[in-house]
Amino acid sequence: MEVTNCRGCGTLFNYISGPQLCPNCQKKAEERFQKVKTYVQENKNTTLEKIAEETETPLKLIKQWIREERLVFSKDSVAGIPCEKCGKLIRSGKYCDDCKKTIASNIEARMDKPKPPVTDEKKRETINKMRFLDS
Repeated sequence: MEVTNCRGCGTLFNYISGPQLCPNCQKKAEERFQKVKTYVQENKNTTLEKIAEETETPLKLIKQWIREERLVFSKDSVAGIPCEKCGKLIRSGKYCDDCKKTIASNIEARMDKPKPPVTDEKKRETINKMRFLDS
């Protein structure tokens, strides 16, 4: 455990993990998130700018919640953020489904796949030969 300054209000607190916010600022942030979430549920076809304006929440913070997949919009919603790779409008996360598939296949292609054991032809011959014991 370390003592650090809160990024929200600047007070000292015992930091364990997660965002560097004191308990009071974490509580305020969660209340703000719940306010935005409730607004989105009640106003399904609204833009991010309108959500930010009506809930008095910075647009940057709303986009962060979308990237973290804490805030998710339905497919018929007009709200969304651009995919970080191709720019296509997405409802949550960082990448669209097509880019996720491409990234996954690229990772899979680069992974080391197990190779069959290499044996010499001579080793194979000696293994398969019949042996006799001398008496």
